[in-house]
Amino acid sequence: MSPTFILRFLHGLQVTRVQQSRRTCRDIGKRTTSISVLGFQARLSSRLTYSISQGPNEPPLLPYTIPEHFAEIVSQYGDRPAVICRSPTPFGTVEEETLTYAALDSASNALAHSLRSLDVKKGDRVAVKLGNTAEHATLTYAIFKLGAILVPLNPTFNASQVGAALSHLGVEVLVIGAVTDRAYKPCQGRSNLEMLRKLAPDLKKGKIESPHFPTLRKVIVVDNTTSHPTVNFRLDDYPSLTPYSTLVQPTRLSDTRNVFPDSPLTPEETINIQFTSGTTSHPKAAMLTHTSILNNGYLIANRMGLTPADLIVCPPPLFHCFGSVLGYMATATTGAAILFPSPAFDPVASLRMAADHRATGLYGVATMFVSMLELLDKSMTRGNPLAPEEAARLPAHLRKGIAAGSSVPESLMRTLYDRLGLSELVICYGMTETSPVSCMTAPTDPLEKRTGSVGRAMPHTRVKIVDPHERTRVVPIGERGELATSGYLVMQGYWGDEEKTSEVRISEPDVDVGRTDDAVGEPAVGPNGNDTGRWWMYSGDEASMSEDGYVTITGRIKDLIIRGGENIHPLEVENVLFQHPLVAEASVVGVPDEKYGEAVCAFVVARNNVATEDDPTLGEDGFARSESQGLPLLRKEDVRQWVRSRLSGHLVPKYVFWTEDYPKTASGKIQKYKLREAARDLIHIHTGPGDVDEKYEAVLERRMHSMRRGSSWEG
Repeated sequence: MSPTFILRFLHGLQVTRVQQSRRTCRDIGKRTTSISVLGFQARLSSRLTYSISQGPNEPPLLPYTIPEHFAEIVSQYGDRPAVICRSPTPFGTVEEETLTYAALDSASNALAHSLRSLDVKKGDRVAVKLGNTAEHATLTYAIFKLGAILVPLNPTFNASQVGAALSHLGVEVLVIGAVTDRAYKPCQGRSNLEMLRKLAPDLKKGKIESPHFPTLRKVIVVDNTTSHPTVNFRLDDYPSLTPYSTLVQPTRLSDTRNVFPDSPLTPEETINIQFTSGTTSHPKAAMLTHTSILNNGYLIANRMGLTPADLIVCPPPLFHCFGSVLGYMATATTGAAILFPSPAFDPVASLRMAADHRATGLYGVATMFVSMLELLDKSMTRGNPLAPEEAARLPAHLRKGIAAGSSVPESLMRTLYDRLGLSELVICYGMTETSPVSCMTAPTDPLEKRTGSVGRAMPHTRVKIVDPHERTRVVPIGERGELATSGYLVMQGYWGDEEKTSEVRISEPDVDVGRTDDAVGEPAVGPNGNDTGRWWMYSGDEASMSEDGYVTITGRIKDLIIRGGENIHPLEVENVLFQHPLVAEASVVGVPDEKYGEAVCAFVVARNNVATEDDPTLGEDGFARSESQGLPLLRKEDVRQWVRSRLSGHLVPKYVFWTEDYPKTASGKIQKYKLREAARDLIHIHTGPGDVDEKYEAVLERRMHSMRRGSSWEG
């Protein structure tokens, strides 16, 4: 199961109904009142006493397949921009391509006809390993229209990871770029030729044949080498590969008739297999349906208040549900435009596109926003790629957007309000297996709710918090437990893994959410007298619920640190560290400790132009040099004292390590299990009580610095 992510929306709307049962209303003599806010119906009911809540039933769910709804959007907004994509060139300029909804419809129809000529049919798994490009956007709808199953792959996957996905899913077609673009490094991509040779050894044979992947029939390659002049990959030399350009030739593009699958689609069918992020284990393949993806995007857009006039800049990747559902699907359900500033994340490209197009919204994970804010800080300095006038234009028109990550500290959120004009920043919570969003705040919520919680249940969604050791017990309000979600949005299961599915997706008797005098309530009974039950998706997240239904995420259950019998929540320490003026980012994990069982360990990223104690770049006279250069100096004891002055003593990190980055998934989530592994390698644990030897720790710091410089965190 993937770890959850926290999403912060801007200019959204959320009115939650906490449904009161008829029995309880009758018993307490209260009358349920309905109100309408921008089309949302809300019911006001008595305060909750147990941590289970039901979202509103408005707006109603869309009863369509994705192609059916897209056709309706095209008929209404055909002449409006749907997708605007930029890609860098070696000459320091960008190429931009705009597709209106009508053009996207025609292009995806033509591409679907071409794919059908390659024998792609309903139910086939088509893997797409591309960045945020026009080709990716067009392929998405072409695959949906054929009734094939879209399998987006992380562009940074290596050959073994791609091979594992192809084998596990029995993929028939792979679409891949000749070059994989790299984040922060435009025009410095990595050739995929060697990867393809490992997947299909004889690429000159004229036909894809691989003993390891017998289902793989076609490999379609998008030639993006013009953006990467150092890459030597001539598609003409490899007849087994199908150039994407041959599928979109003018003669083929003339066939723009509507495409229909071999047999009719239904909303309940799987249309997307989304790999979980793999922050705690190997990725798993979650099966999502037309209903779950379409409606999640629609309800997100509805609450954000998206309109056809909106222009949303979306740096998060399309292979992830953040880019594909919260981004592409949300805009496509409302006639808004989505703007992809670069194939892989580039902070300069993101802010420049927002400024050039006077974008109304901006998406990003926390680390993306930190990079963009650092650019704004430098906008007045000579040589900065972002001109002052570009930076000055941003707050004038930006107002909507989403920030996501395993946690987005309150101080960062407030900075986004102030620096980018995102004054209505709100929060949403979700996970890949719930398509993904299940909870959300509203811009009308009090500020402390928008910054301190992830909101209340989404429409047609039920959430509860249970004892993780006794999942049948719903915990009282305010008590921490494991968060679970139920409703249309729950995945069908993990492809080919019933055992893992049964661990996290559990059928349970239905519960009368309005019951405040019983932790479980009465089961729903169907017309045949049998218990109908419902699927619950268990998140692995620790959370609590307030009496008015707001959910607060307190951490991952697996990340909980138990020190001397006391539970320590890493997020609590991380939020305090993030407030330090010299700290850019912080991540806290537990490490083995002979005395207390576990100890608190903090990995800290210092802000730009801040020197750190024992920083190998400073040499032996690090303290003196930092002072002579006028750089602020961040010491480990400063970090500990900062926490000590704000939290209880047992929360103070015993170990502090400097780092320049974290092991992350491509969607920006920190892989804490890798931090724990690194910490164990770095820490010298004595056989008896005592602190780590300072000299030894300094040596480890230098080794860690060398490791960061010499190799990637990615794995």
